[in-house]
Amino acid sequence: MSDVTVPGDLKADRPARVNPARRFFASGAGRSIGLLIALLVLVAVGAVTAGENFMNANNMLVILRYASVIGVVAIGVTFVITAGGIDLSVGSVLGLASIMATIGAIQTAASGFWPLMVFVAIATGVIAGLLNGLIIAYGKVVAFMATLAMLVAARGLAELISDRQTQIVDNQGFLSFFRSDLLGVSWVVWIFAIVALIGWFVLNRTTFGRRTVAIGGNATAARLAGVNVKRHTVYLYMIAGACAGVAATMLLSRTTAGTSTHGQLYELDAIAAVVVGGTLLIGGRGTIGGTVLGVLLFATLTNVFTQNNLSTSVQLVAKGIIIVIAVMLQQRFANREAASSSGPPAATVPSASPPVA
Repeated sequence: MSDVTVPGDLKADRPARVNPARRFFASGAGRSIGLLIALLVLVAVGAVTAGENFMNANNMLVILRYASVIGVVAIGVTFVITAGGIDLSVGSVLGLASIMATIGAIQTAASGFWPLMVFVAIATGVIAGLLNGLIIAYGKVVAFMATLAMLVAARGLAELISDRQTQIVDNQGFLSFFRSDLLGVSWVVWIFAIVALIGWFVLNRTTFGRRTVAIGGNATAARLAGVNVKRHTVYLYMIAGACAGVAATMLLSRTTAGTSTHGQLYELDAIAAVVVGGTLLIGGRGTIGGTVLGVLLFATLTNVFTQNNLSTSVQLVAKGIIIVIAVMLQQRFANREAASSSGPPAATVPSASPPVA
């Protein structure tokens, strides 16, 4: 007797029926539309509960300004998570960058050329990201532990440099630029939009972006395909650090002070926005547009709660529920995609061997 593999029965060969609506909302466009609907529902809730205090133009700009700082951080984190990594240090790196940019010597040197402060903040973030990347890629330390160590170290270094003192921004050129507006919209919001557009283009329209997604999908396969995974990983963490540095300058313009407490828990807000936006925590799929919508969703939620005089504790509970629902939906869609990609199993049946003479 020998085994012969034949196709399964006719019922098994038929493609499984998939609800068109469910298939649409499982797609990238569907997820984005779902987030947009959730955002509009939240705006409607704010309009009903807070009325004119919520719907006026000034409050909308407040939401955008609040979302912009976290949004820039989240753009950098999107690249890291898309590649299957994680960065817990971006909040502390932001605080360190704000301290470095407001050191007295730096502000004095930048008195006639304020972009020097911006350069120092971004350079601080890039160096921190470089250290993260080297430790993870070449030191072979798990990303969670490496960035956790940077979270602690960067915050401690910021406290040592500032002696736990708040450093006031006295560069009027710096403040004047970041507090000015273009077409009635603050430059802080425009910077967020520019960073988001650049991030979208790099992730979706460049070889660098395709390699990022490939590493997140299967790092071994990407390496065998010729991608220098270690070097690329270093670049990704440098991008996350650079975004933290840019966000530090935006926060400095809003608070007019550098302090080691800047950026506390920003890493959690950024990761939450990225995950809610549709980027897979396990890597292999990333969306900048989804991240932007996720940031706006949380910023609007915070504003609605503030307008209704609800406590921050209730806000945290609501955020936690949203994050859990988003992760559960991610797992469900990922399992469904995996099941649909694998066809029905072939049936193995015994065949009668010819009689032996």
